[in-house]
Amino acid sequence: MTSEHTYEFLVLLMMATIVLELVARRLRLPPAAALIVGGLVLALTPGVPEIDIDPSLIMLVFLPPLLMSSAYFTVWGDFKRYLSGIASLALGAVAFTTLAVGVVFHLLLPQFPWSVGFTLGAIVSPPDAVAAGAVLERLHLPSRITALLEGESLVNDASGLVLLRFAVAATLTGAFSITDALTSLAWVTVGGVLVGLCMGWIGLFVIGRLRDSELIITATLLLAALSYIGAEKVASSGVLSTVTTGLLLGWHQHETFTAETRVRAQAFWKALVFLMESLLFILIGLSLRGVLGRIGGVQQGMMAFELPVLAVVVTVVLARFAWLFSAGSLGRLVLRSPRGSEGISSISTTAVMSWAGMRGVVTLTGALSLPAMFPSRDLILVSAFAVIIVTVLLQGSTLGPLVTLLRIVSPEEQRSIQENEALAWRRVAEAQYLNTGRFNHCPELPMEPSAIRDCSSSTGIGLGSQLTTSRIGIPTIQLRSSTSIPYWPPSKPVVQRF
Repeated sequence: MTSEHTYEFLVLLMMATIVLELVARRLRLPPAAALIVGGLVLALTPGVPEIDIDPSLIMLVFLPPLLMSSAYFTVWGDFKRYLSGIASLALGAVAFTTLAVGVVFHLLLPQFPWSVGFTLGAIVSPPDAVAAGAVLERLHLPSRITALLEGESLVNDASGLVLLRFAVAATLTGAFSITDALTSLAWVTVGGVLVGLCMGWIGLFVIGRLRDSELIITATLLLAALSYIGAEKVASSGVLSTVTTGLLLGWHQHETFTAETRVRAQAFWKALVFLMESLLFILIGLSLRGVLGRIGGVQQGMMAFELPVLAVVVTVVLARFAWLFSAGSLGRLVLRSPRGSEGISSISTTAVMSWAGMRGVVTLTGALSLPAMFPSRDLILVSAFAVIIVTVLLQGSTLGPLVTLLRIVSPEEQRSIQENEALAWRRVAEAQYLNTGRFNHCPELPMEPSAIRDCSSSTGIGLGSQLTTSRIGIPTIQLRSSTSIPYWPPSKPVVQRF
């Protein structure tokens, strides 16, 4: 395709994302599932051009801003509290799944070296941050489960990519050193975190001296790319570096960014994340054409790869169940939560977490990055694509009904959420009343939450407010002005400036 045709096709894909998003909402499906199906339909439609996906370019363009957004809005208190559980998932579950897939692959196809099976295992083992975020954002899960799943998806790419690197090297060279592997993993992890901290502090220093919201938002977007590229240049994890930078910016957001900048940044990042996630999932669907072209079509591929592909998909799903149910320490960590969670079954909670292992862009790019002469490359591509399809379409679409069926959200926790939301809206109205006196057309305070929403909409105030967490851990309502409202009981002061 010419550059002009490529641009026109990109515009067509953007239009398709809006249509597919509306269809997903109407059918109550995860948008990721609808977008992948849409990409599959486009891939099988005659006349639609074939997309040649460059794995390195996809990782470089899409991952940094998506990781930055996820890390920035991560609740640091929950991330730190459940760090041991996140590490168990990001390291233990990934390594266990890689081992399980490698063993099953070798049992079915003993003519290939063990390293080929482990290469496939490393590709399909890490759940994806983009896929997890796209599915989890529409579910009402307990905060501890959300923190574990989102934290896992943010940091497990590093372990998966390190395992992939050494499995590929062992296949091509026939040599493997456990010492080199552990040393590389340590540097990738520590180096990525150090680069992320350096970039984060430098970014905070520069951003703190900017005054225009447009410049600040642009600087944060560039900072995500610089953090990722900087870590990759020193052979460490760009994923961990970007996540570390995002966590640092999120931790210092209240003392670095004004309320106006935060409101504008939230709107910008929400639109950007929606667009990039949508394009990624459509590209995943479109990549099916290239995969089918390599294996000679659907029918021939089914005949040649049906049994091993099915075995790999089942192994990926069951390995996560086996790891989570056998990790007693993680089960205790999941249940160690605020009051009201005692009635939640550990089996139900672990089942939901085991079913929430969606794969996505990292699995696809890992498979596409294999050398052309790599043994059984076609089978690995088909298996990786099948794992993505099954985990996003099947698990992503049924995760919501499973949560409802197992009732993992306790009534006490749900009631607390509703009461906190009502109190938050009342605080917004009271603070705006005290600061602007513009509630001339509203009834007297205190009001019901629904009345406050109507009043805020009619007067144009309260629309930019959001409930966040301050740097010292105080739940805070941030208004469009520079005012922040600590989440104190009614006997405490209503308005306070940070």
